[in-house]
Amino acid sequence: MRLWRTLLFVPANQRRMLDKIVSLPADGFIFDLEDTVPPAEKANARAMSKETIAKTPGNKSWVRVNAVPSGFLHEDLEAFVGAQGLAGFVVPKQDSVGDVAAVDRMIGSIETRKGLALGSTSIIVMIESAAGVLSAREIIGGAARIESAVYAGGEDGDMNVSLGATWSSEGPEMMFVRQMTFVAARANNIQYPLDGVFSNVRDPEAFRRDTLLSKRLGFRGRTVIHPTQIDIANEIYSPTAAEIDYAGRVIAAYNEALARGVGSTTVDGKLVDVAMAKTAQNTLDLVAKIKAQGA
Repeated sequence: MRLWRTLLFVPANQRRMLDKIVSLPADGFIFDLEDTVPPAEKANARAMSKETIAKTPGNKSWVRVNAVPSGFLHEDLEAFVGAQGLAGFVVPKQDSVGDVAAVDRMIGSIETRKGLALGSTSIIVMIESAAGVLSAREIIGGAARIESAVYAGGEDGDMNVSLGATWSSEGPEMMFVRQMTFVAARANNIQYPLDGVFSNVRDPEAFRRDTLLSKRLGFRGRTVIHPTQIDIANEIYSPTAAEIDYAGRVIAAYNEALARGVGSTTVDGKLVDVAMAKTAQNTLDLVAKIKAQGA
């Protein structure tokens, strides 16, 4: 499973933006066929994004398809299942396990008809409503092809419409649904759950604060909507030099303790036992993953 610290949304029918992505340091891209593309432009967006994905190295291109009830989903899937360079699909507005089951069956049918291995096409599910949050554990566990899940809680977006709540970053208004989506992902052994977009692209300091909060909550990456957000998020979701140093010392001290027949020790005055050693190893594994991906 890949680590996606940053997945940049790109409107799939805007040539100027499509041509820029090869120079951007995002871990991946989401070619958006849904909300940013009007109905009359859907076919053009499919053609333009398919051409761009084929030329984008690294198999780091995702396509956000249209939602199940839209009438456009089957055409989206038909166009991209098996496409060169495709990492998978980002599936919006997943409100129930029935939604993800329907998408899973549709993709599986196309895979079979195209001679592809059943289940070979990955998906990332987006949780965007009160119903989706309450069913998040079942949704995220609803298909073996699910690679990750996104808490889609951008300011005044679909989640706010569903809840009727005022949006805030650190306040209680959105925190329950944000944490609930994250916990549901981790309960399904999703290694790298994804936080959603931060809508105010003119306030990089607010974006930084929100992304630091996101990391503290446990998210390991997020979707972004502007190139200026990429470097900030990549930095924050990568372990710091101090975190790496501490993790290395924890592993060394714990292994030394085990060699002495002891199951615990201290580092910097803090207790270290098997749980703390696992946390430290997870940090070192994350560093190795980032290096291996060339990020």
